[in-house]
Amino acid sequence: MKDEAIGPFFATLRAANPLPTTELEFTSVFELLAAVLLSAQATDVGVNKATRRLFPVANTPRKILALGVEGLENYIKTIGLYRTKAKHLVETCRILVEQHGGEVPRTREALESLPGVGRKTANVVLNVAFGEETMAVDTHIFRVSNRTGLAPGKTPYEVEMGLLERVPREYLADAHHWLILHGRYVCVARTPRCWECAVIQYCDYQPKTPPPGATTVRSASD
Repeated sequence: MKDEAIGPFFATLRAANPLPTTELEFTSVFELLAAVLLSAQATDVGVNKATRRLFPVANTPRKILALGVEGLENYIKTIGLYRTKAKHLVETCRILVEQHGGEVPRTREALESLPGVGRKTANVVLNVAFGEETMAVDTHIFRVSNRTGLAPGKTPYEVEMGLLERVPREYLADAHHWLILHGRYVCVARTPRCWECAVIQYCDYQPKTPPPGATTVRSASD
């Protein structure tokens, strides 16, 4: 993607969705951290179904600790890798209580020291909860960044660094939400829905032919 196309690319996404946010449901920083931790290799829809049962019962580190691993498993067993995630979340809660007064820390180093919390999860918390200009590269962002030519890279870290360098500052706070949603609903993995794409004119990808009956998005220049 050419440098001069990046601004219009994000301006178009912003016009369509001025206030993007995560599709995970939460009402506190801890609920966000727990939901993102549980979302690894799982869908937001699946996580939300589980946390709608869990959070009314246990939505603080101390309450999760009171449930214990087995008790927590009963609430999240519909999520993939739930046994491992239950162990990680309980141990994370223990560290939060013992080392952080039950509060979620605001530094990357402290977040990434928590069991089950990697760079992507830390970036989500730093961005969504604390407003930092981070780029949480998941499978959707990785795909969109490479396919469009926005920030090609062989690893999530390479893509993250490329995005931080190329995304204009005015869009940086919300950019990862726009890219996730674009990848989730339009620039999908197997057959990207190029005929529905509002930013196709800025993209490096060779558009696919729409199926019969599909509605094609017309650009402002049409």
